Amino acid sequence: MDMQLKNKIACITGGSVGIGLAIAKELAREGTHLAICARDEERLQEVAHEIRNEFRVKVLGVKADVSKMKDIQKFATEIEKYFGGVDILVNNAGTGSAEKIMTATDEKWYSYWDLHVMAAIRTARLLVPFMKKRGGGAIVNIASVCAKQPLDYEPIYNTTKAALVMLTKCLANELVHDNIHVNAICPGLIITPDWKKTATILGKDLGITPDEYLDRIAKDLAPISRFATPEELAKFIVFICSPLAAYCIGSSYYFDGGFIKSIL
Repeated sequence: MDMQLKNKIACITGGSVGIGLAIAKELAREGTHLAICARDEERLQEVAHEIRNEFRVKVLGVKADVSKMKDIQKFATEIEKYFGGVDILVNNAGTGSAEKIMTATDEKWYSYWDLHVMAAIRTARLLVPFMKKRGGGAIVNIASVCAKQPLDYEPIYNTTKAALVMLTKCLANELVHDNIHVNAICPGLIITPDWKKTATILGKDLGITPDEYLDRIAKDLAPISRFATPEELAKFIVFICSPLAAYCIGSSYYFDGGFIKSIL
């Protein structure tokens, strides 16, 4: 299937590892040029070089922490200089941690709010004008199943991802007449470096291997009884980014192997 993405320009935050890297590669496979940002400069430039060589597309790599407005502005400026605009924005950068509401500091709440919510607002504010000039585009916000069905150990992540889903709906309504379709993707268990790190630490505490820990989590939480790969998720996201999905407006799509237990 032709996704009609050849020579489009996509911006991906957190694009050097895990889900973001998989999205970048799948878009490049469609002939899409890329602007990716991440905090690790060395890894970012290695990834950019790898994608250029493998897929023969243009790749701009910019070191940026999207929880900081000045870094987002720098990223947008470099995109304008290098490409002159953008057609697709994937707000992927994010992470989680373990805490309790009663003991988590204001600073921790603010840091995740900036990373998961304000980053999506700020990137949209800076990049949507380019999309309008180019006749439209797509925004995909990577949320989480935790926006709807929270895990008890990460209340800040749950809360900020739920806010991101609501932001997606509001932004979709605001931009629909500009031919910009905005949606959220809510992944479940995706095997990323963060999950592997967690499995190593917590598996050791339980006296089991990382693979045994991951297998236990998958069987406990997902009826499909396995983690998805980032590549599986990326293929779905590429479709949502494409003009073929232009009738998808303001929705949240759960890619979760049956993780969510409700129908509403």
